[in-house]
Amino acid sequence: LCCECGQAHPLLDNHLYNFQDEVDDELICHICLQPLLQPMDTPCGHTYCFKCLENFMQEYNFCPMDRKKLSFQQCHKSSLLVRNLLDKLIVLCPFKAECQQTMQRCELEAHLQNRCPGFKKYKSELQRKRNPISKGKEEPPAKGEANTPKDPELPSGGSSLVAESSGAAVVSLGTAEPGLVNPAFEETEEGENLPQRTSLVAETTTIEIHREDPEEELGMRIVGGKDTPLGNIVVQEVLRDSVIAADGRIAPGDHILEVNGVNISSVTHCQAVSFLRHPGPVLHLMVLQEKGFSNKTAQQDSTSTTREVIHVTLVKRDRSEPLGIKLIRKTDEAGIFILDLLEGGLAAKNGKLSRNDRVLSINGQDLRQGTPEAAAQIIQTTESRVNFVILRQSGVQLGEPVEDGSTSNSSSSSSNGGSPVHHRRRPEQSHYRRKSNYQKKTVAIKKEPKESLGITIGGGRDNKNKLPIYVTSVQPIGCLFRDGRIKRGDVLLSINGIDLTHLNYYEAVSALKSNAASHSVTLKALEILSLNSPEPSLDIREQGFSWSPLWITWLGLPSYLHFCQDIVLTKGNLESWGFSIVGGFEESKGNQPFFIKTIVPGTPAFRDRKLKCGDEIVAVNGVPATGMSNSELIPMLKEQRNKVTLTVVSWPGSLV
Repeated sequence: LCCECGQAHPLLDNHLYNFQDEVDDELICHICLQPLLQPMDTPCGHTYCFKCLENFMQEYNFCPMDRKKLSFQQCHKSSLLVRNLLDKLIVLCPFKAECQQTMQRCELEAHLQNRCPGFKKYKSELQRKRNPISKGKEEPPAKGEANTPKDPELPSGGSSLVAESSGAAVVSLGTAEPGLVNPAFEETEEGENLPQRTSLVAETTTIEIHREDPEEELGMRIVGGKDTPLGNIVVQEVLRDSVIAADGRIAPGDHILEVNGVNISSVTHCQAVSFLRHPGPVLHLMVLQEKGFSNKTAQQDSTSTTREVIHVTLVKRDRSEPLGIKLIRKTDEAGIFILDLLEGGLAAKNGKLSRNDRVLSINGQDLRQGTPEAAAQIIQTTESRVNFVILRQSGVQLGEPVEDGSTSNSSSSSSNGGSPVHHRRRPEQSHYRRKSNYQKKTVAIKKEPKESLGITIGGGRDNKNKLPIYVTSVQPIGCLFRDGRIKRGDVLLSINGIDLTHLNYYEAVSALKSNAASHSVTLKALEILSLNSPEPSLDIREQGFSWSPLWITWLGLPSYLHFCQDIVLTKGNLESWGFSIVGGFEESKGNQPFFIKTIVPGTPAFRDRKLKCGDEIVAVNGVPATGMSNSELIPMLKEQRNKVTLTVVSWPGSLV
């Protein structure tokens, strides 16, 4: 079923709708005999659907109604009035059994994606049919059941790309979270004689930034936060001639872990912005930086000193209770190691296990040559007492995790990149859901002809990010300040019937000025409603900055305001694409958009320079990604041998 209209139709055909009332014949396309979609006017005065007319003109050179000579280039988009009338036609939800709601036609897609129980049920059933083993991965196996074995380790040292359905479907930089899958680091079929490059080199660094003016912007844009699928705070862009650019040590793709000793790897986006905007002459940042692939495995730290065998017993209240332990393998040493203890989990509360402990056995079963999956199964099938024997040695840095990792939550992961873990890691994130977090409003005001609107605007389709027009300030002189309904951050849709959504900045300024001369002005706008309450003092901290909406506010815009661009990546047979993704549909969490989380230095995605961290993937090779799970999208990316076209929406990160 189509994710926009909820009905079955060929990909290139018009959407189908169930209209509540009979539609006026003047609004009917005389090619498909359905109410018009994306109406186009001909010079001879007839109106057809865009797709209907486009398909017709590929075979004929005349108007379907009066057969006058016609070319598609002569036709133009119908007036805003006609398009608005069509968008406001009332339609029925196609899932009548579960949902009896009616809505305007333009609101159906958002209804299906966010509110319709019937469409949610359909997606869940589809997911189960396509991936019947996913449920088994999300629930603890019963006694005696064996986990599905992972692919064997490849001779080339590359990782097997496992399409997981649990967790946030991250293809990520060594965060061995449940559900990690990684198209950035694929195996090669030719690889037995290739040099090994199992290690994705990543380092944590503490950087001291000095500012002559304590209030000066750092000059970088950030994305992410625990309230988004990205989880971590990631640098999207470093602005030219800024404090950060002058320092030269922070680059796009770096993960910011701490600000002045405060761990921000587990805070919301708004909180991270607040920390980074805090004024001060000196700023201490701890960042995680990817350095690219290494052709040799990481070397063991030669400063290892003492070894100690420790016995630890954890008691579960019932068999399904997770211990909150993340287990990984290393590239250069056999066995299983503790990557992290999840905050608030049973192991963390017990306090006797530590990161980088090597697990020798669990409940008497020897795991010196074991795998994280084997350990997870022992833990999951244990009713109460879980007895660990671990080896602890000081002075050793955690190596790179290879193809598999696991947690006691019965989730497995696949990651070929690791990172040194001598920083505090974030607890499990709360997952972001795309919501219709905006409301439309129409503001009609009477004014003096010479009275200004009193607003400043930003954005425009000529902007680098192709943004819609939005209000950057409402000045205390002018009719809109007096009226009080238009606010900073509102997206302007139209003024006196003139569509502003496709205009560049200067065209929008001209349209606003010319219509401001009228006695009455009608503005249509979208007010962005915050998904998360920002810090109370955030607006105050913004006063010294060139104001623009936070990155997280753009994520809730309706799809018709998105500007999609195609990015074509090419690679050699032995290369990986070099980017990581997070997001996708899960039965327990619903639809989440796919985001670019990391871009690995030295790879095709890095060299192309167009893809950015925080970009949303809308389609792959023209196939929409909406509603897909990671287990559907990952194989699509992996199957593309030398070329892939990514359709993405790019929103600017929050300026700090």
